[in-house]
Amino acid sequence: MTSADLLLHPVRLRIVQAFLGDRALTTTELRAELPDVPQASLYRNIARLVGAGVLSIVSERRVRGALERTYVLRVAAASVGLDELETLSREDHRQMFMAFVAGLLGDYDRYLSREAIDLARDGVSYRMAGLWLDAAEHAEFLRDLTRVVQPRLANAPKAGRRRRILGWVLLPGEDAPESGDAR
Repeated sequence: MTSADLLLHPVRLRIVQAFLGDRALTTTELRAELPDVPQASLYRNIARLVGAGVLSIVSERRVRGALERTYVLRVAAASVGLDELETLSREDHRQMFMAFVAGLLGDYDRYLSREAIDLARDGVSYRMAGLWLDAAEHAEFLRDLTRVVQPRLANAPKAGRRRRILGWVLLPGEDAPESGDAR
């Protein structure tokens, strides 16, 4: 099974997303976060992710006679490598992107299903922007984004912090007009 096949399964993708933000979770905690996923399906997909090295068991303890495991995400194993990306067809890429977008839609739908929502208070936003960048400016933009995001990825949970999910898509738009006229 390829990394893309493993990671882009709807349930496994949600499991991986639950661990984003350097979280350690038990299966009980995962069941609470994914209440719509049948227990057998959740356990089966956790086992697949552990078997593939995407999730690691960091502790085990006995709870009422059962063994409760705590898992963490191995971020490096939870991605599709460049070598594999180059071998995928256009349809494979389309399917991967649809799984990504479906994950975003699911997260947003779950947010909207909460009892009390306040987009401003909760810091919810989504935007699109058009940027005119040459190759060097594009590379600089990506470096700037990395400089902003990377240090915050290391933030540990603590009082006053709320886990936030950041997702973005960067796609090429239409090329500049031939005449060089600004639009």
